[in-house]
Amino acid sequence: MRVKLLGTCLVDTFFPDAGEAVVKLLRYFGVDVVYPKDQTCCGKPPNSAGYVDEARHAARHFISVFQGDEPIVIPSGSCASMVKIHYPELFENDPVMKEKAENTARRAYELTQFLVHVLKAHESGLRAQGRITYHASCQLTRELGVREEPLLLLGSLQGSEFVHLAHADRCCGFGGTFMGKLPEVSMAIADEKAETIIRTKADTVTGCDLGCLMNIKDALKRAGSEVQVKHIAEVIAEGL
Repeated sequence: MRVKLLGTCLVDTFFPDAGEAVVKLLRYFGVDVVYPKDQTCCGKPPNSAGYVDEARHAARHFISVFQGDEPIVIPSGSCASMVKIHYPELFENDPVMKEKAENTARRAYELTQFLVHVLKAHESGLRAQGRITYHASCQLTRELGVREEPLLLLGSLQGSEFVHLAHADRCCGFGGTFMGKLPEVSMAIADEKAETIIRTKADTVTGCDLGCLMNIKDALKRAGSEVQVKHIAEVIAEGL
């Protein structure tokens, strides 16, 4: 099987280890991973900020770069929701582009969706270590509707202990541009999330969105915690 991988801006800029883990994980299951070199931002930030023309420009480029029949794997709930939900909306008044956007949306998978529904990774005896908890990011759960897939994967990991996080789907305070516009509120929400994570006595907190994990990592650091923060791909790939 061949797939095209969206690297995402945060992977490209701040978290290359997470991107490498995604590739390692997919290759473990025999997937041929193609990384289109001309890819750029999916357009989520401008779309969320109300710059629809700029978002539409980014979407046109994405659709062109990722054209074809292969599945598109996206290690980010927010980016995946942009492609799957908002791309067709952006071209509501352009029948030709809307058809292309809908085709792109049908082929797009958030990483855990692909691992569970296509590769059946949760049935393959994957392994991990330590005590792991999980933050359910807002757009992944509420907008994209991905709730059970990460839990299936984490609960299936042999050799580790998965502990549920209280209020796991409560916002971490990142919220994209919200963090920049209201930093004090963002930090207060993140500090509450960090306290909840610390109470689980987990060694590692994971999730599917690096923006959230970046905010959580900063909050845990402020709290003096040694809890590790890793993308779900890193948690799984480390056990291969």
